[in-house]
Amino acid sequence: MSANTEVPEKEYCSTTEAAQRLGLSLGTVQQMVENGLLEGWKTAGGHRRIRVSSIEDFRARAAAGGGQTVSRPPGVLQVLVAEDDGILQKLYEHTFSSWGLAVQVRMVASGIDGLLEIGRMPPDLLITDLRMPGIDGFEMIRRLRADPQLADLDIVVVSGLTDEEIAENGGLPADVTLYGKPVPFRELKGYVQAKIMAMQRNRKTA
Repeated sequence: MSANTEVPEKEYCSTTEAAQRLGLSLGTVQQMVENGLLEGWKTAGGHRRIRVSSIEDFRARAAAGGGQTVSRPPGVLQVLVAEDDGILQKLYEHTFSSWGLAVQVRMVASGIDGLLEIGRMPPDLLITDLRMPGIDGFEMIRRLRADPQLADLDIVVVSGLTDEEIAENGGLPADVTLYGKPVPFRELKGYVQAKIMAMQRNRKTA
């Protein structure tokens, strides 16, 4: 009996099954294995097998959200910021809190974490960098725009990439708002205020 056949089938699943369990694309799951976020191996025929326990562990960590239950207060704009720079994360948090607006901000450091967090609780607005480890901003935006349920999600990109570099990476959808770095907080504040006003009007007419 070969080593492969000695492995209990229930302990492993295919890439397709892993993608279904996580609600992600095949390419995303493959990159998660390459990045060590999921435990897997390849058969002699080149097929990936992923340990089910590592999938469940990853799902549990994502669902836990650092051990905190995220509530969704009515009338509060939900903003998700995807930025891998810790200093910029703190700057986002401090600046948003200083505005005194009805905003709840969540932070993630990669496109993978962004997809999982959006799957857990979709925000009203996504602000994202493009250069991030693992799944970058380009790939995350492509996955989001391919999902009919998230087609209306407002996305703002804040990036230090040039227009040429963005084009070389496939560009961005026409409905994505693009700002350059340093982070233009004055423009972002106006954007957020407009979103809050529109949300409040919709609540009154609902």
